[in-house]
Amino acid sequence: MDDNQIKSKVIISLFWKLMERVGTQGIQFIVQIVLARLLLPEEYGTIAIIAIFISFANVFVQYGFNTALIQKKNADDVDFSSVFYMSLFVAGVFYFVLFFTAPFIAEFYQNLDLIPLLRVLSITLFIGGLNSIQNAVVARKLEFRKLFFSSLGAMLVSGLVGILMAYNGYGTWALVAQQLSNQMTIAIILWFTVKWRPLLLFSMVRLKELFSFGWKLLVSALINILYMDSQSLIIAKIYSPTMLGYFNRGQQFPALIVSNINGSIQSVMFPALSLQQENLQRVKEMVRRAIITSSFLIFPMMVGLAVIAEPLIRILLTDKWLPCVPFLQISCAAYALLPIHTANLQAINALGRSDIFLKLEILKNVVGLIILGISLLFGIYAIALGMFISSVMSSFINAYPNKKLLNYSYLQQIKDIFPSLILALIMGALIYCISWFNLNPVLTLTFQISAGSLLYFGMAKILKFESFAYIIITIKQMLTDRKKTSSTKPGC
Repeated sequence: MDDNQIKSKVIISLFWKLMERVGTQGIQFIVQIVLARLLLPEEYGTIAIIAIFISFANVFVQYGFNTALIQKKNADDVDFSSVFYMSLFVAGVFYFVLFFTAPFIAEFYQNLDLIPLLRVLSITLFIGGLNSIQNAVVARKLEFRKLFFSSLGAMLVSGLVGILMAYNGYGTWALVAQQLSNQMTIAIILWFTVKWRPLLLFSMVRLKELFSFGWKLLVSALINILYMDSQSLIIAKIYSPTMLGYFNRGQQFPALIVSNINGSIQSVMFPALSLQQENLQRVKEMVRRAIITSSFLIFPMMVGLAVIAEPLIRILLTDKWLPCVPFLQISCAAYALLPIHTANLQAINALGRSDIFLKLEILKNVVGLIILGISLLFGIYAIALGMFISSVMSSFINAYPNKKLLNYSYLQQIKDIFPSLILALIMGALIYCISWFNLNPVLTLTFQISAGSLLYFGMAKILKFESFAYIIITIKQMLTDRKKTSSTKPGC
């Protein structure tokens, strides 16, 4: 494919990825609001503890090989089938480990309810192994439309299951059923929409080839999971599942927004960069565009969310969740930097430098653990603040290799995102003044969101921000390409 064909396919893929993210996350947002009003913070904290151990196991089941399949230029049925069988085998090993260690985990946290919950939810390891292969097939072909339908359907089914069970008093089991039904529905829909089936093929030689690239990503993901989840493990043990529920809920809102935008861009970006890995100038242009565009969208959302946090929580989750507001505001600052993290790391992976990726993860997590150790001396809010400090330092670390690989330094990256950051901060300061009028929470929230949107995008247009113009042009091109595609279909 030439550059124009690749660009067109990337834009269409990005459209469907954004549709998938916005659609599914929008439904999830509504579902989570309903569940949060029906369930207690302690019940969310209990599931958060279980999620830590399942996330750890999932690293071995899904990470490394999945990315290696996308990155490998000539991956075939032997590669995909071999990875599929290996994923199921690893899932079985870790299910066995979690099943028999569940009593010890429950004893450590002095919560016997963890035993059956962990044993049942660990079934998702097998389903996730299958889904990861299907996702790799979709990503290689940039056919993200298929993920849109599977994710949307799964979210509708699982949301309904979770809400009905929570309403009928099943507590934490409602959250378990929701996650299980979500993974199962995705697997069923992808089975019928993705034209890939595992064959009776297996090659240890192919696995070794893929593992030579993927093992570094696997170890990197493992280190990152251990660091990120260490916060939750410590909070649950030192404080309580209730406090962990507040901590995780505070992270959930900014994570939801960032995953919609940044996650969509990066999901499409990695396979697209892999196609261009021999053209370093083109890779740099794509990375720079991803950082500028995602920052332009994410900065105002994170600043705005931090400003409206209190009335938002009062209206959506009720006053019982107000203790999560400080965690939400700190998390906004940390998640705002995610575009720099992920764009730089995707470029490094797409160039096949998983060795550098691993070194970065080790360095970042050593720094993060030091910050975590220090913050433990000052309490739970210091732990959250330490997360932001670690995010700032990690952005420097992630960007450093690309000064040499792509001639794209951290200083250049700061210059690229600086206009959007300043504009977002000005917008945030102005809409914060609305809270001085002491209106009821609904009116305060309505005026702040409306004024913030008009101020940010209005000033961006007046000041002729390049990012704003690019987004408008991209949307128009996307609509044009869609019309052309529709007009060329038979019978049109």
